[in-house]
Amino acid sequence: MTSRDRLLALVVAVLWGGNFIALDYGLGQFPPLFFAALRFAVLLPVLLFVPRPKVPWRWLLGYGLFFGTLQFAFLFVAMNIGMPTGLASLVQQASAPFTVLLGALLLRERITPVQVLGILAAVLGMVAIGWHRAQSASLLPMLITLCGAFSWALGNLCSRKANAPNPLHLTLWIAIVPPLPMFALSAVAEGPTAGWHAVATAFDSPTGWYAIGGLAYTSLLATIIGTGLWTTLMGRYPASLVAPFSLLVPVVGFTTAWLVLGEQPHPIELVAGAVVVGGVLLGSIKLTRRTAPPEVPPEPAEPDKLTASTRSCNTL
Repeated sequence: MTSRDRLLALVVAVLWGGNFIALDYGLGQFPPLFFAALRFAVLLPVLLFVPRPKVPWRWLLGYGLFFGTLQFAFLFVAMNIGMPTGLASLVQQASAPFTVLLGALLLRERITPVQVLGILAAVLGMVAIGWHRAQSASLLPMLITLCGAFSWALGNLCSRKANAPNPLHLTLWIAIVPPLPMFALSAVAEGPTAGWHAVATAFDSPTGWYAIGGLAYTSLLATIIGTGLWTTLMGRYPASLVAPFSLLVPVVGFTTAWLVLGEQPHPIELVAGAVVVGGVLLGSIKLTRRTAPPEVPPEPAEPDKLTASTRSCNTL
């Protein structure tokens, strides 16, 4: 990976880490399923000016289903029923080991014993976080967040298989998938008027203005720019090489949740989080053996010189 692409991956991590604060503000005003639909619905008018990406429909729809629909539906519901913002940014990064494993199983990407060891360490860290949360709170929000992380991993594979010539077009066009099913689920689970009432009253209070700002951030910065750059990198490099960069997201997520929301992570969660990050980082390493450079055979003598040398010997 080039230095420029590493920098782009860092930009994605910063945008996505800050996105959890935007989601927290948005969920303060909008029902979670409705907010998940609204995040992509506001992008639909842009498609009038953007040509459809030249990729098979199955990969476009798969990317929209797993990355755009299921991931955020699980995440938003988990945060709405009590998943802390900073912890959500950490658990969501289980997508990295999921992506590495699925890449090996479904795309035949090679995975080394060191990567397996790292993935196992990451899973143990997740189990430690789950055990600690089970002592003081419901485990359900974390399990739902893990479902979102697995959906994200499946979406990563779909975007890699799509290999869109213009990744930004693919990022925008997945917006056709989430709104309809998510609005339908919202109408059934949250009430047919709850979301639209939240929209109508969004400008009547400071909380509503914060929610509008959160919607703008998550739609424009996190989705168009962040996901656009991520899709570009996923199409350019193996999934096992790109996915570990998402490990920077919880660093930003924990930091911003502490600074903005005042969340104080428990020391056990910090230690377990470090195990997760270290394990997935180890799982992203590909060790290569150093081999001696091949021996270069001596160049044959030029015909003219060889003939001249032979004549000289005959003369002697």
